[in-house]
Amino acid sequence: MLTVVDDLFTAASEVEAACRAERLTHCFIGGIAVIRWGIPRVTRDLDVSVMAGFGGERAIVTALMRHFAERIAGAAGFAEANRVLLLKTAGGIEIDASLAALPFEEEMFRRASTFAPVAGVSLTTCSAEDLIVMKAFAARPRDWSDVEGVIKRQAGLDWTYVDAMIPPLAELKPEVDVLGTLARLRG
Repeated sequence: MLTVVDDLFTAASEVEAACRAERLTHCFIGGIAVIRWGIPRVTRDLDVSVMAGFGGERAIVTALMRHFAERIAGAAGFAEANRVLLLKTAGGIEIDASLAALPFEEEMFRRASTFAPVAGVSLTTCSAEDLIVMKAFAARPRDWSDVEGVIKRQAGLDWTYVDAMIPPLAELKPEVDVLGTLARLRG
């Protein structure tokens, strides 16, 4: 019997294969990246970012929907309006496919790399630094916990890069003390 983690890695491998088959620039950005860079935690879905640019959303949505079922009726329209395509694998694992377009995301894809969480599986994830930036921007309690885990586990982080990327994003969330919280976690 497969465990939840085995099911997740199998599903992630399916997403990786579909993105490669469609020649989509992509990387995992959620729980899979946390497993790689931070303190592993239970996750039951897949968060992947796929480069769509502005105006290329429909092509990306169409490509991914050739491989996976929609999670909600009208997922394609929802994706074009909200930049997140809600899909699921044949095994029922939920996929949130973010349609990327920002310069930060372009840089994130350039910095992405592969890792093998288990034998026979190779997954592309964002860098540890890009994971910190995205999690700090999201700024939910679980995200801050994930950031703290990455900081504890990754000694050689490129803080110059993080410090350059976070301020413009933090300005978009003036109600959250992103910079102060991150400074406290860094120690």
